[in-house]
Amino acid sequence: MTVVEHHSVDELQELFRREKDARVSMRIWMVWQARSGLTEPQITAGIGMARRTVQDWGQRYNEEGLAGLRDRAGRGRKPILSLEEQQAVAQRLDKGSQEGDVCSLRGLDFQKFVEDRFSKRMSLSAVYDLLHDLGYEWLASRSKHRKSDPDAIAAFQKSPRRSREDSGRTSRQTSRRLLSK
Repeated sequence: MTVVEHHSVDELQELFRREKDARVSMRIWMVWQARSGLTEPQITAGIGMARRTVQDWGQRYNEEGLAGLRDRAGRGRKPILSLEEQQAVAQRLDKGSQEGDVCSLRGLDFQKFVEDRFSKRMSLSAVYDLLHDLGYEWLASRSKHRKSDPDAIAAFQKSPRRSREDSGRTSRQTSRRLLSK
């Protein structure tokens, strides 16, 4: 297999050692071995891939260099919502609950929001994935009811707690101690 000299054998060895992506590392290894003088059958036997695959990666390295060994963009399913629509969802999230909403926003609420606003249907798991991609977490601290009274809550928290002796209730152990005296 003929490989163009984009990098020296030592550079390829160093690139192989430093690469974090296992798939790219394997491709660098193939090119490194070819530059070291191994043949295609020897490389395929050493890596356990088809000969045609080794040839394809060698050709991509020859044409594009090291960048040719990386995966190309454009793979996978395209997102349901455009970037502008995702920003609209993020703005809605930042507003929080509104009149007529429940106290806390749920995935079902945003599923309905997306369908009403953009006429696009998303599964509940896709909604949660979108919220995660936007940087939001589905777990949050307990919300406060809009009719709750902060002064009453503060007064309750400041009042001293009554001990068991004050309340008139006793535990079994206290009752037994009293009986044994």
